[in-house]
Amino acid sequence: EAIQYVKKALGNENLLLCDFNQGYSLPDAIHFLNVLDDKGLYWFEEPINYRNFDDCARLSKRVKTPITIGENFHGTYDLIRSLHKNASTFIMPDLMRIGGISGWLKAANIAEAYNLKFSTHLFPEVSAQLMRVTPTAHLCEWTDWAEPMIAEPYKLKDGNVILPDVPGTGIEFKEDILEKYKINL
Repeated sequence: EAIQYVKKALGNENLLLCDFNQGYSLPDAIHFLNVLDDKGLYWFEEPINYRNFDDCARLSKRVKTPITIGENFHGTYDLIRSLHKNASTFIMPDLMRIGGISGWLKAANIAEAYNLKFSTHLFPEVSAQLMRVTPTAHLCEWTDWAEPMIAEPYKLKDGNVILPDVPGTGIEFKEDILEKYKINL
């Protein structure tokens, strides 16, 4: 019922995604995800331990809803291992864990070679920029956590991030806010 209420509030034009934060064992994930499989969720994010690529592959075969993993990939080696095991339908690397901009670009090239849809995990102020050079760019996870510190936060329009037409990320911080939370050691 909760899913139906949320879907009604979102409207048909919006996607509803579900993140399990690696909270299930494989047997529990098979059970619960099969119950949720026909509820219209767009994907199941990291239902089990993402590093268990064999079980991620087993789970992917047992449910119709796409599985996405990747926010915990530490470099492209984890991505390649997951691809060899067919561990997920989509990936969503985290900019910091995948190896920063260089790691992101490597991962984007690998994803392109496998025609694998590539979404983001956090850091939208930089990840949104990188999605422009990601051949299989999919969804940009948006959080506004940094907005109180940013002089001119990015804007959203019709579900899209509007990137500033400036060099680099265009991010300038509110120095007074940063000073307020500064810790002197």
